[in-house]
Amino acid sequence: MKYLIVANWKCNPVTLKEAESIFQKTEKGIKDVKNVETIICPPFIYLSKIVSEKSGIKIGGQDCYSQEKGAFTGEMSPNMLKEIGCQYVIIGHSERRKYQKETDKMINEKIKAALKAGLRPILCIDNIDQIKKDTDGLSQSDINSLAIAYEPIWAIGTGKACGISEAKEMNLAIKEISGKSASILYGGSVSSQNAQEYIKEAGFNGLLVGGASLKPEEFIEIIKIVDSI
Repeated sequence: MKYLIVANWKCNPVTLKEAESIFQKTEKGIKDVKNVETIICPPFIYLSKIVSEKSGIKIGGQDCYSQEKGAFTGEMSPNMLKEIGCQYVIIGHSERRKYQKETDKMINEKIKAALKAGLRPILCIDNIDQIKKDTDGLSQSDINSLAIAYEPIWAIGTGKACGISEAKEMNLAIKEISGKSASILYGGSVSSQNAQEYIKEAGFNGLLVGGASLKPEEFIEIIKIVDSI
């Protein structure tokens, strides 16, 4: 099974020209990578511009709604993401839990809708209790298909990454609850300096990368480091 390296661009960059440049540089830099599946999750507005069936990079949404369609102004349904070429979708990111007041019930509904649409959810959590609530009602098969990203809130965008031993303990705890078949990712101030440790020492199946994914040279370096493990 390949390692998963997910780029969460968040609300960046400001222009389409910048988005295309970051994507193209990344695409060119990882063309020989064999052991990593790279997923880029840009702002919704850029999805249709950078999706390419010929690219080795997979595309994901940063969020989705829990309904297929309807009078839900401003929302993006998982079916729309699937139609445009997405294979993945980030759900439950701490920033959405905080700023959009997303509850575990809302996240649970989004996960079910994403799975129904044929997307692979990347569930973001920062504590064990969230896993049980966010996956309530899912079969073990559905849980196995998730990618679960552990992102300690205090490490996101701060430059203060989680200690390896602490991250390893959390990884094992997550697998104890979700099952050993689920892919567990680490996220929170990931860089080329710590990427190898999270995979090789802490035992994660991949990484969720924020700010560093907007810097092609750094992101490419992270991918190549993981590819060589």
